[in-house]
Amino acid sequence: MEQTIFQFRSKTAKETFFLGEIIGHLIEREQVILLSGDLGVGKTVFVQGIASGMGIIDDVSSPTYTLVNEYSGELPLYHMDFYRLEDETDLLDLGFEDYLDRKGIIIIEWPELADGFLSPDYIYVKIDRLADNAREITLEAEGIRSKKLIEGIKKNVSIRD
Repeated sequence: MEQTIFQFRSKTAKETFFLGEIIGHLIEREQVILLSGDLGVGKTVFVQGIASGMGIIDDVSSPTYTLVNEYSGELPLYHMDFYRLEDETDLLDLGFEDYLDRKGIIIIEWPELADGFLSPDYIYVKIDRLADNAREITLEAEGIRSKKLIEGIKKNVSIRD
């Protein structure tokens, strides 16, 4: 099955937040987003935008030390960071499989350990630093639900340009 790809060039943290917010408005139950990028590149700002678009009013922060931050809204949001995990045993100890069964939105930073546990329907987001605050954000969709979301993002970003 062919991948659906969308690239967005962000010049500011506000634009990164804006892209996340569009996603949050369009996202549907059981969406998985795998998030990749160097430390300090804007992953948390992107997730804050998604949470805002989902109507979540809690302060959204990086789960680097807590491993999982849970946020309540119309749909629950589970923001995970697997940077400090060493192997799949750590993932199982965290109860990762239980989170997949909760039918909320799952966003995973440093998702490599989760590969064997995920369904084939997800969006992989890579944020690359271009210059000071400029970022290139690439979204690649696998699966029907994720491709539908990418198509919605494309339409909504072009409307607001």
